[in-house]
Amino acid sequence: MALVYNGISSFLGSLNFYSTISNLQCPGLSLGIQYLLPVSISILFLLLLCILPVLTGTLGTLVSDTLYNTVYMDPAFGGDPVLYQHFFWFFGHPEVYILILPAFGILNHILECISGCILVYGYQSMVLAMVCISILGSLVWGHHIYTIGLEADTRSYYTGITIMISLPTGTKLMNWIYTITGTITRNSLLVVYLYGVLILGMFTVGGSTGIVLGNAAIDVSLHDTYYVIAHFHYILSLGTIVSILVGVLYYQDTIGVGIGGTGYRYSTNTVSVCTYIGTSLGVTITFLPLHYLGYNTQPRRYMVTPCTSTSWCYLSSLGSSITVISLVLGLPALCFPVYPGIY
Repeated sequence: MALVYNGISSFLGSLNFYSTISNLQCPGLSLGIQYLLPVSISILFLLLLCILPVLTGTLGTLVSDTLYNTVYMDPAFGGDPVLYQHFFWFFGHPEVYILILPAFGILNHILECISGCILVYGYQSMVLAMVCISILGSLVWGHHIYTIGLEADTRSYYTGITIMISLPTGTKLMNWIYTITGTITRNSLLVVYLYGVLILGMFTVGGSTGIVLGNAAIDVSLHDTYYVIAHFHYILSLGTIVSILVGVLYYQDTIGVGIGGTGYRYSTNTVSVCTYIGTSLGVTITFLPLHYLGYNTQPRRYMVTPCTSTSWCYLSSLGSSITVISLVLGLPALCFPVYPGIY
């Protein structure tokens, strides 16, 4: 029931954001010609408005079966035992893109600014790519449940649609690369630029492994292994979190002025670059070994691992420690106080 209430609040919040962006934009300014950050937020909340009612209905059936003895999921009375999985993943997979779309918007806006561009390269294709990703991402929920006994035609459909998502995603990636390589970057934003490049690299690796997992024949072997963990952590836990970090670094001046009259400005000193290097090495050492473990069918959520996997697990833990130490020691040095008079 708590999730139902949370879903209702998110639904109403989506209406609030979407109506704000729609009503407060300049007359005649459509989604096709405004900055990509509000465009990504608009698409995000349209996606939420479409899928949150499904989650609410799914939780309603679960509550009914649990408390009121209905038989939606009881096969003994004609119910479907995997109905909950279908409903949940119909919400759960678009939720992945709900998490990454704001990161796309932040990255688009910051790459435009640090590259000295008015708009990111291939602007119209970027808008179309985000729309296509949102639509296709709502149609591929079945690739999470290949192992429940889906028939061959159904698995072929989900495999094809899943791989199709790589087309708009690849379009966005190439446009980002063209944007940052075809222009002169402002030297004062070196750290933000480096983190932006890190995001592109991680997103490339995570998207490539997603294509592998989209194949039903391969996913049957790799399902619930460390390979899946490495895939979605490269995209979400790293792509999204580092995008938030980049946004905070880039907007420190604005945030500081808005809340107290003093701001913080990103620094390009040696410590900040070392923090970037430590973070990059740490996340690479953390998650690259998981691909090897996953291909050797090492399951997730196991406390005890085979002797052949122990060294790789230790290496992954070492990478995690490097990442934490780099962020804890380096983040305070990434900014220094700026007095209001400078503005």
